[in-house]
Amino acid sequence: MTTTGEALISLLEAHGVDTVFGIPGVHTIELYRGLARSKIRHVTPRHEQGAGFMADGYARVSGKPGVAFVITGPGLTNTITAMAQARADSIPMLVISGVNKRDSLGKGLGFLHELPDQRGMMEKVALSSERIDEPAALAGAMARAFALLSSGRPGPVHIEIPTDVMGLPAGDVTFAPVRDRPATPDSAGIARAAKLAAAAKSPVILAGGGAKRAEAALHRLAELLDAPVVTTANARGLLHGHPLGVHASPSLKSVRALMAQADFIIAAGTEFGPTDYDMYADGGFAAPANLVRIDIDATQLARWPAAVAIEADASTAIEALLAVLPTGKKSGGAARAVAARDAAWQEIGPAMQDQVKVIETIRDALPGAIIVGDSTQPVYAGNLFYDHDRPGGWFNAATGFGALGYGPPAAVGAALADPSAPVVCLSGDGGFQFTFPEMGAALDAGAAVIFVVWNNRGYREIETSMLDAGVEPVGVSPAPPDFCRIADAYHMPAERLMSTESLPAALARARSLGKSCLIEIMVA
Repeated sequence: MTTTGEALISLLEAHGVDTVFGIPGVHTIELYRGLARSKIRHVTPRHEQGAGFMADGYARVSGKPGVAFVITGPGLTNTITAMAQARADSIPMLVISGVNKRDSLGKGLGFLHELPDQRGMMEKVALSSERIDEPAALAGAMARAFALLSSGRPGPVHIEIPTDVMGLPAGDVTFAPVRDRPATPDSAGIARAAKLAAAAKSPVILAGGGAKRAEAALHRLAELLDAPVVTTANARGLLHGHPLGVHASPSLKSVRALMAQADFIIAAGTEFGPTDYDMYADGGFAAPANLVRIDIDATQLARWPAAVAIEADASTAIEALLAVLPTGKKSGGAARAVAARDAAWQEIGPAMQDQVKVIETIRDALPGAIIVGDSTQPVYAGNLFYDHDRPGGWFNAATGFGALGYGPPAAVGAALADPSAPVVCLSGDGGFQFTFPEMGAALDAGAAVIFVVWNNRGYREIETSMLDAGVEPVGVSPAPPDFCRIADAYHMPAERLMSTESLPAALARARSLGKSCLIEIMVA
């Protein structure tokens, strides 16, 4: 007899899932019945929030949905923060949870882990939430979940299974394959965009996270139009080292000036979110004229007016545009790009320039690395100005939802998704204290993560903001522990640096170990 829990594992395998992140509990035991016999790897975090962040990091690097198993009640509420981060950054994540038995739901009887309306709560965060009230509903719910995760604008999806359904006979479970049918760009919209592009004398391209897998097409488009390409934080790595690349935030005045001087802009895969376009909340960003927007989500397209709105995957739309554009022309793109880059570098100032140089040191010491950031000073600086050498290899939680503690678990997920790449978690001492127990999960899973802790002994970015606002700083100096001794307690190699001058050698030593280790940088 195949139970519903066993059928779930079979369906996950059929949908291409090879890794799940979760902490088993009495409310999910039946979901684990078939897991040990499957080809799916189970990774145990130290907290359910870590399960969600690991699934997030895994999804960003692998391009496949990250999957988390959590118990009902507190397990699921602990995962909500990670789901909200995934929702903000359009990351495909499937969260499968238990829920109490069917005849108890909504009655307030005081069962263990009981919530008044668990699925109602999840519907506020997830793209969808379904309950499996009978075994026959499982296959259809899974098919719908993976359809949402693989088409349109992705995000977190939730499925809950009551404890009294998990062990029921599943009967014949038919796998329904997901047929990904990406939207075909409207030919009339492509023609209008091409006409505007052909007439432009100073075009600019804006690339967001939705374009991070469209580098080849974006590269050709930029050169055809001779257009500078401004990349948001989640698009860093596109056009690395290219003369037309402007790896600087559109929140900077210098980059806004480049956009204001353009007579035509193509925006691909960017939602124009304030954490990218108005980070300082000064209201200085305005929607450009002659704007062509490319986005996979019609709802997103409706939020910003555009001369032409094209609903399609970024790569598909750009390829369609390339097919009808005339031969290339010159518009002084390289000169405009270098002027914007130089002005942006000066605008961020010496302190942030020094922090960007730290990130560049990591990049140059570990070519092709995946740098997973938390909300810490060098990450903020890098989001303002930094040119990574791998598309999709720079991501963090300092934009969008902004969940502190994201870095360590997300880096574990990233390392498991691509074991061949160097993976660096760049975290501050404050944020690292949120989730540093996930070092243990990295060791358990054999994930090689270099944990780099920027130790300035507190929440310095918040302290600076309080001082700038004329508020006496309070609560911004949580005492950090001895991180090297904590690493030693996990039997993890660690070293402390008193300056960044010795960072390249430390990174080389860390990479040569082939396993997780910690580097603490003491900041004066």
